[in-house]
Amino acid sequence: MSFRSPLTGRALMPDTPHSLAAPGERWPVVDGIPYLRVESEGLVAVALDHLDAGCPDDALVALLTDQDAWWTGPATDLRELKRLVRERDMLSLREAMALLRMGPVADYFAYRWSDPTYLAGLALIEAHWAEPYAAFELACGIGHYLRDLGARGVACMGADVVFAKCWLARHWVAPLADYVVFDAAATWPIADARFDLTMCHDAFYFLPEQARVAEQLRDVTADAGVLAISHLHNAGYRGGAKGPARSAADWAALFPDAVVHDEAALLGALMERSVPVAVGWRDDPAVEAWSLIEGGPAPRAVVNGLAMPMPDAVLRPNPLLAGDGVRWPSDLYRDEYGAGCLWAQDDATLPTADPVRLRRMVDLPERW
Repeated sequence: MSFRSPLTGRALMPDTPHSLAAPGERWPVVDGIPYLRVESEGLVAVALDHLDAGCPDDALVALLTDQDAWWTGPATDLRELKRLVRERDMLSLREAMALLRMGPVADYFAYRWSDPTYLAGLALIEAHWAEPYAAFELACGIGHYLRDLGARGVACMGADVVFAKCWLARHWVAPLADYVVFDAAATWPIADARFDLTMCHDAFYFLPEQARVAEQLRDVTADAGVLAISHLHNAGYRGGAKGPARSAADWAALFPDAVVHDEAALLGALMERSVPVAVGWRDDPAVEAWSLIEGGPAPRAVVNGLAMPMPDAVLRPNPLLAGDGVRWPSDLYRDEYGAGCLWAQDDATLPTADPVRLRRMVDLPERW
Protein backbone atom coordinates (compact mmCIF):
# COMPACT_ATOMS: atom_id res chain seq x y z
CA MET A 1 0.00 0.00 0.00
CA SER A 2 1.34 3.42 -0.94
CA PHE A 3 0.40 6.50 1.06
CA ARG A 4 0.09 10.22 0.41
CA SER A 5 0.62 13.12 2.76
CA PRO A 6 -2.56 14.19 4.58
CA LEU A 7 -1.20 17.75 4.42
CA THR A 8 -0.06 18.12 0.82
CA GLY A 9 -1.17 15.00 -1.04
CA ARG A 10 2.43 14.27 -2.06
CA ALA A 11 3.59 10.67 -2.19
CA LEU A 12 5.09 9.39 1.06
CA MET A 13 8.06 7.08 0.78
CA PRO A 14 9.88 5.05 3.47
CA ASP A 15 12.99 6.92 4.55
CA THR A 16 13.69 4.50 7.42
CA PRO A 17 12.04 1.22 8.46
CA HIS A 18 9.96 3.22 10.94
CA SER A 19 8.94 6.36 9.04
CA LEU A 20 7.43 7.76 5.85
CA ALA A 21 8.57 11.04 4.32
CA ALA A 22 7.99 13.62 1.64
CA PRO A 23 9.93 16.88 1.16
CA GLY A 24 9.63 18.82 4.41
CA GLU A 25 7.67 16.23 6.39
CA ARG A 26 8.05 12.87 8.16
CA TRP A 27 5.53 10.56 9.78
CA PRO A 28 6.05 7.67 12.23
CA VAL A 29 5.21 4.03 11.55
CA VAL A 30 4.82 2.10 14.82
CA ASP A 31 4.14 -1.64 14.93
CA GLY A 32 3.57 -1.42 11.18
CA ILE A 33 0.82 1.23 11.56
CA PRO A 34 1.43 4.60 9.86
CA TYR A 35 0.36 7.50 12.07
CA LEU A 36 -0.84 10.24 9.68
CA ARG A 37 -3.08 12.32 11.93
CA VAL A 38 -3.03 16.05 11.16
CA GLU A 39 -2.76 18.73 13.85
CA SER A 40 -0.72 16.31 15.96
CA GLU A 41 2.71 17.69 15.14
CA GLY A 42 3.92 17.48 18.73
CA LEU A 43 3.02 13.81 19.12
CA VAL A 44 4.45 13.01 15.67
CA ALA A 45 7.75 14.64 16.68
CA VAL A 46 7.90 12.77 20.00
CA ALA A 47 7.23 9.42 18.32
CA LEU A 48 9.86 10.07 15.63
CA ASP A 49 12.45 11.09 18.25
CA HIS A 50 11.94 7.80 20.11
CA LEU A 51 12.02 5.76 16.91
CA ASP A 52 15.17 7.46 15.62
CA ALA A 53 16.80 6.82 19.00
CA GLY A 54 16.08 3.10 18.72
CA CYS A 55 13.28 3.12 21.35
CA PRO A 56 10.18 1.79 19.56
CA ASP A 57 8.36 0.90 22.78
CA ASP A 58 8.64 4.49 23.97
CA ALA A 59 7.19 5.66 20.65
CA LEU A 60 4.37 3.17 21.09
CA VAL A 61 3.60 4.47 24.58
CA ALA A 62 3.49 8.01 23.22
CA LEU A 63 0.98 7.16 20.49
CA LEU A 64 -1.19 5.17 22.89
CA THR A 65 -1.88 8.39 24.80
CA ASP A 66 -3.77 9.86 21.81
CA GLN A 67 -7.57 9.98 21.84
CA ASP A 68 -10.66 11.12 19.95
CA ALA A 69 -11.25 14.87 19.96
CA TRP A 70 -14.59 14.29 21.72
CA TRP A 71 -13.13 12.13 24.51
CA THR A 72 -14.13 13.28 28.00
CA GLY A 73 -13.07 10.21 29.95
CA PRO A 74 -9.97 9.80 32.11
CA ALA A 75 -6.53 10.45 30.69
CA THR A 76 -4.18 7.53 30.24
CA ASP A 77 -1.52 6.83 32.85
CA LEU A 78 2.06 6.40 31.61
CA ARG A 79 2.82 3.67 34.14
CA GLU A 80 -0.18 1.67 32.97
CA LEU A 81 0.72 2.19 29.31
CA LYS A 82 4.26 0.99 29.93
CA ARG A 83 2.88 -2.11 31.60
CA LEU A 84 0.55 -2.66 28.64
CA VAL A 85 3.41 -2.44 26.16
CA ARG A 86 5.66 -4.62 28.30
CA GLU A 87 3.05 -7.35 28.84
CA ARG A 88 1.14 -7.10 25.56
CA ASP A 89 1.73 -10.75 24.69
CA MET A 90 0.20 -11.95 27.97
CA LEU A 91 -2.76 -9.63 28.60
CA SER A 92 -6.33 -10.20 27.49
CA LEU A 93 -8.14 -7.72 25.28
CA ARG A 94 -10.20 -6.54 28.25
CA GLU A 95 -7.11 -6.08 30.40
CA ALA A 96 -5.48 -4.08 27.61
CA MET A 97 -8.50 -1.79 27.28
CA ALA A 98 -8.58 -1.29 31.05
CA LEU A 99 -4.95 -0.15 30.99
CA LEU A 100 -5.87 2.24 28.18
CA ARG A 101 -8.67 3.59 30.42
CA MET A 102 -11.25 3.29 27.68
CA GLY A 103 -14.20 3.28 30.10
CA PRO A 104 -17.61 2.67 28.47
CA VAL A 105 -15.94 2.39 25.06
CA ALA A 106 -14.24 -0.75 26.38
CA ASP A 107 -17.65 -2.26 27.19
CA TYR A 108 -18.86 -1.41 23.69
CA PHE A 109 -15.88 -3.15 22.11
CA ALA A 110 -15.72 -6.11 24.50
CA TYR A 111 -19.35 -7.12 24.01
CA ARG A 112 -19.98 -5.90 20.48
CA TRP A 113 -19.99 -9.47 19.15
CA SER A 114 -23.65 -9.86 20.11
CA ASP A 115 -25.06 -6.33 20.04
CA PRO A 116 -27.91 -5.75 17.55
CA THR A 117 -26.21 -2.92 15.69
CA TYR A 118 -23.17 -5.08 14.92
CA LEU A 119 -25.27 -8.04 13.81
CA ALA A 120 -27.38 -5.81 11.56
CA GLY A 121 -24.18 -4.51 9.95
CA LEU A 122 -23.07 -8.08 9.22
CA ALA A 123 -26.50 -8.85 7.78
CA LEU A 124 -26.30 -5.75 5.56
CA ILE A 125 -23.04 -6.93 3.98
CA GLU A 126 -24.17 -10.53 3.64
CA ALA A 127 -27.46 -9.54 2.00
CA HIS A 128 -25.53 -7.61 -0.67
CA TRP A 129 -22.48 -9.89 -0.78
CA ALA A 130 -20.41 -9.44 -3.95
CA GLU A 131 -17.43 -11.70 -3.12
CA PRO A 132 -14.96 -8.89 -2.38
CA TYR A 133 -11.24 -9.42 -2.72
CA ALA A 134 -10.21 -6.28 -0.80
CA ALA A 135 -12.12 -4.35 1.86
CA PHE A 136 -11.59 -1.03 3.64
CA GLU A 137 -13.31 0.12 6.83
CA LEU A 138 -13.32 3.72 7.97
CA ALA A 139 -13.59 4.14 11.76
CA CYS A 140 -12.72 0.47 12.13
CA GLY A 141 -12.44 0.57 15.93
CA ILE A 142 -10.68 -2.58 17.13
CA GLY A 143 -11.41 -4.57 13.99
CA HIS A 144 -14.61 -6.57 14.59
CA TYR A 145 -15.76 -6.51 10.95
CA LEU A 146 -12.21 -6.91 9.64
CA ARG A 147 -11.89 -10.11 11.67
CA ASP A 148 -15.03 -11.60 10.13
CA LEU A 149 -14.04 -10.60 6.60
CA GLY A 150 -10.43 -11.70 7.01
CA ALA A 151 -11.57 -15.15 8.15
CA ARG A 152 -13.21 -15.46 4.72
CA GLY A 153 -10.07 -14.60 2.83
CA VAL A 154 -10.78 -10.92 2.19
CA ALA A 155 -7.68 -8.69 2.23
CA CYS A 156 -8.59 -5.93 4.70
CA MET A 157 -7.42 -2.48 5.67
CA GLY A 158 -8.80 -0.55 8.62
CA ALA A 159 -8.48 3.13 9.43
CA ASP A 160 -9.28 5.02 12.60
CA VAL A 161 -8.34 8.37 14.08
CA VAL A 162 -7.17 6.74 17.33
CA PHE A 163 -3.92 4.79 17.16
CA ALA A 164 -4.74 2.66 20.20
CA LYS A 165 -7.81 1.19 18.51
CA CYS A 166 -5.87 0.09 15.42
CA TRP A 167 -3.13 -1.29 17.66
CA LEU A 168 -5.65 -3.33 19.69
CA ALA A 169 -7.10 -4.63 16.43
CA ARG A 170 -3.70 -5.73 15.17
CA HIS A 171 -2.68 -7.55 18.36
CA TRP A 172 -5.95 -8.97 19.72
CA VAL A 173 -8.72 -9.04 17.12
CA ALA A 174 -7.79 -8.94 13.42
CA PRO A 175 -4.03 -9.43 13.02
CA LEU A 176 -4.25 -10.25 9.31
CA ALA A 177 -5.51 -6.78 8.38
CA ASP A 178 -3.43 -3.69 7.63
CA TYR A 179 -4.08 -0.43 9.48
CA VAL A 180 -3.51 3.29 9.09
CA VAL A 181 -4.35 6.22 11.39
CA PHE A 182 -5.73 9.40 9.82
CA ASP A 183 -8.49 11.99 10.10
CA ALA A 184 -11.56 11.28 7.99
CA ALA A 185 -12.12 14.99 7.30
CA ALA A 186 -8.53 15.60 6.10
CA THR A 187 -6.93 14.60 2.81
CA TRP A 188 -7.03 10.82 2.68
CA PRO A 189 -3.58 9.20 2.53
CA ILE A 190 -5.05 6.15 0.75
CA ALA A 191 -6.51 8.14 -2.15
CA ASP A 192 -4.73 5.96 -4.72
CA ALA A 193 -6.21 2.69 -3.39
CA ARG A 194 -9.37 0.98 -4.63
CA PHE A 195 -11.42 -1.58 -2.70
CA ASP A 196 -14.21 -3.95 -3.71
CA LEU A 197 -15.96 -3.28 -0.40
CA THR A 198 -15.76 -0.02 1.55
CA MET A 199 -17.51 0.36 4.88
CA CYS A 200 -18.27 2.62 7.79
CA HIS A 201 -20.26 0.96 10.57
CA ASP A 202 -21.89 2.63 13.57
CA ALA A 203 -19.70 5.70 13.13
CA PHE A 204 -20.60 7.79 10.08
CA TYR A 205 -23.34 9.66 11.94
CA PHE A 206 -20.83 11.42 14.22
CA LEU A 207 -18.10 12.16 11.64
CA PRO A 208 -17.43 15.78 10.67
CA GLU A 209 -17.83 16.99 7.06
CA GLN A 210 -20.07 14.08 6.16
CA ALA A 211 -20.64 15.07 2.52
CA ARG A 212 -16.90 15.16 1.93
CA VAL A 213 -16.32 11.87 3.76
CA ALA A 214 -19.06 10.20 1.69
CA GLU A 215 -17.30 11.30 -1.50
CA GLN A 216 -13.96 10.05 -0.19
CA LEU A 217 -15.53 6.65 0.51
CA ARG A 218 -16.92 6.55 -3.02
CA ASP A 219 -13.55 7.55 -4.45
CA VAL A 220 -11.77 4.54 -2.93
CA THR A 221 -14.54 2.13 -3.95
CA ALA A 222 -13.72 0.17 -7.10
CA ASP A 223 -15.91 0.66 -10.18
CA ALA A 224 -17.93 -2.49 -9.53
CA GLY A 225 -17.53 -2.29 -5.76
CA VAL A 226 -19.92 -1.94 -2.85
CA LEU A 227 -20.17 0.87 -0.29
CA ALA A 228 -21.86 -0.16 2.98
CA ILE A 229 -22.76 2.30 5.74
CA SER A 230 -24.71 1.18 8.78
CA HIS A 231 -26.52 2.80 11.69
CA LEU A 232 -27.54 6.27 10.53
CA HIS A 233 -29.75 7.74 13.25
CA ASN A 234 -33.26 8.92 12.39
CA ALA A 235 -33.95 12.39 13.81
CA GLY A 236 -37.67 11.61 13.76
CA TYR A 237 -37.49 8.37 15.72
CA ARG A 238 -40.32 8.29 18.24
CA GLY A 239 -38.04 6.99 20.99
CA GLY A 240 -35.54 9.79 20.49
CA ALA A 241 -32.27 9.46 18.60
CA LYS A 242 -29.37 8.03 20.64
CA GLY A 243 -26.77 10.16 18.89
CA PRO A 244 -26.33 12.78 16.18
CA ALA A 245 -29.18 12.32 13.71
CA ARG A 246 -30.66 13.57 10.46
CA SER A 247 -34.07 13.36 8.83
CA ALA A 248 -34.68 10.97 5.96
CA ALA A 249 -34.53 13.89 3.54
CA ASP A 250 -31.17 15.02 4.87
CA TRP A 251 -29.66 11.54 4.62
CA ALA A 252 -31.16 11.18 1.14
CA ALA A 253 -29.32 14.32 0.06
CA LEU A 254 -26.03 12.62 1.00
CA PHE A 255 -26.91 9.18 -0.39
CA PRO A 256 -29.56 9.72 -3.10
CA ASP A 257 -28.83 6.49 -5.00
CA ALA A 258 -28.53 4.11 -2.05
CA VAL A 259 -30.51 0.98 -1.30
CA VAL A 260 -31.81 1.77 2.19
CA HIS A 261 -32.75 -0.68 4.96
CA ASP A 262 -34.36 -0.33 8.35
CA GLU A 263 -31.64 -1.61 10.68
CA ALA A 264 -34.17 -3.57 12.74
CA ALA A 265 -35.34 -5.36 9.59
CA LEU A 266 -31.75 -6.43 8.86
CA LEU A 267 -31.54 -8.03 12.30
CA GLY A 268 -34.88 -9.70 11.65
CA ALA A 269 -33.61 -11.07 8.33
CA LEU A 270 -30.66 -12.65 10.13
CA MET A 271 -32.90 -14.30 12.70
CA GLU A 272 -35.48 -15.47 10.16
CA ARG A 273 -33.06 -16.39 7.33
CA SER A 274 -35.02 -14.09 5.04
CA VAL A 275 -34.41 -11.36 2.47
CA PRO A 276 -34.33 -7.86 4.01
CA VAL A 277 -36.73 -5.58 2.16
CA ALA A 278 -35.40 -2.12 1.31
CA VAL A 279 -37.51 0.73 2.69
CA GLY A 280 -36.08 3.78 0.92
CA TRP A 281 -35.63 7.21 2.42
CA ARG A 282 -38.95 8.04 4.02
CA ASP A 283 -39.82 9.60 7.33
CA ASP A 284 -40.98 6.85 9.66
CA PRO A 285 -40.99 7.34 13.43
CA ALA A 286 -40.73 3.56 13.89
CA VAL A 287 -37.25 3.45 12.29
CA GLU A 288 -34.50 4.05 14.83
CA ALA A 289 -31.63 3.85 12.34
CA TRP A 290 -31.06 3.22 8.64
CA SER A 291 -28.31 1.28 6.89
CA LEU A 292 -27.47 1.57 3.22
CA ILE A 293 -25.68 0.07 0.27
CA GLU A 294 -24.39 1.75 -2.87
CA GLY A 295 -23.61 -0.65 -5.72
CA GLY A 296 -23.60 -4.42 -5.57
CA PRO A 297 -26.34 -6.99 -6.09
CA ALA A 298 -29.94 -6.84 -4.94
CA PRO A 299 -30.50 -8.17 -1.42
CA ARG A 300 -30.56 -11.91 -0.79
CA ALA A 301 -31.54 -14.06 2.17
CA VAL A 302 -29.25 -13.83 5.20
CA VAL A 303 -28.59 -17.51 5.80
CA ASN A 304 -25.08 -18.82 6.49
CA GLY A 305 -22.67 -16.21 5.15
CA LEU A 306 -20.81 -13.37 6.83
CA ALA A 307 -23.44 -12.90 9.53
CA MET A 308 -22.76 -16.35 10.98
CA PRO A 309 -19.51 -17.69 12.48
CA MET A 310 -17.18 -19.76 10.33
CA PRO A 311 -17.86 -23.53 10.52
CA ASP A 312 -14.56 -24.11 12.35
CA ALA A 313 -15.05 -21.27 14.84
CA VAL A 314 -14.61 -22.14 18.52
CA LEU A 315 -17.83 -20.91 20.11
CA ARG A 316 -18.22 -19.90 23.73
CA PRO A 317 -21.27 -18.99 25.81
CA ASN A 318 -22.13 -15.31 25.57
CA PRO A 319 -20.28 -13.79 28.56
CA LEU A 320 -23.23 -11.46 29.22
CA LEU A 321 -25.46 -14.42 30.03
CA ALA A 322 -25.19 -15.65 33.59
CA GLY A 323 -27.04 -18.48 35.29
CA ASP A 324 -29.55 -16.09 36.82
CA GLY A 325 -30.08 -13.89 33.75
CA VAL A 326 -28.20 -11.12 31.96
CA ARG A 327 -25.10 -9.54 33.43
CA TRP A 328 -25.00 -6.12 31.76
CA PRO A 329 -21.55 -4.45 31.91
CA SER A 330 -23.20 -1.12 32.78
CA ASP A 331 -26.56 0.62 32.87
CA LEU A 332 -25.39 2.68 29.90
CA TYR A 333 -24.78 -0.46 27.82
CA ARG A 334 -28.13 -1.94 28.84
CA ASP A 335 -29.99 1.25 27.94
CA GLU A 336 -28.23 1.47 24.54
CA TYR A 337 -28.55 -2.15 23.40
CA GLY A 338 -30.73 -4.11 25.82
CA ALA A 339 -34.03 -3.78 23.96
CA GLY A 340 -32.53 -5.14 20.74
CA CYS A 341 -30.50 -8.00 22.23
CA LEU A 342 -32.73 -10.93 21.28
CA TRP A 343 -30.51 -13.39 23.11
CA ALA A 344 -31.52 -11.69 26.38
CA GLN A 345 -35.25 -12.11 25.78
CA ASP A 346 -37.68 -14.85 26.77
CA ASP A 347 -37.59 -17.90 24.50
CA ALA A 348 -41.31 -17.70 23.75
CA THR A 349 -40.86 -14.33 22.01
CA LEU A 350 -37.92 -15.25 19.78
CA PRO A 351 -38.03 -15.81 16.00
CA THR A 352 -35.46 -18.62 16.20
CA ALA A 353 -34.18 -21.18 18.68
CA ASP A 354 -30.69 -21.35 17.14
CA PRO A 355 -28.29 -20.30 19.94
CA VAL A 356 -25.60 -19.31 17.43
CA ARG A 357 -27.90 -17.16 15.31
CA LEU A 358 -29.20 -15.53 18.50
CA ARG A 359 -25.61 -15.11 19.73
CA ARG A 360 -26.15 -17.03 22.92
CA MET A 361 -23.01 -18.73 21.64
CA VAL A 362 -20.37 -16.37 20.27
CA ASP A 363 -17.07 -16.46 18.39
CA LEU A 364 -14.73 -14.44 20.59
CA PRO A 365 -11.05 -13.70 19.89
CA GLU A 366 -8.67 -16.17 21.48
CA ARG A 367 -7.35 -13.63 23.99
CA TRP A 368 -10.70 -11.92 24.63
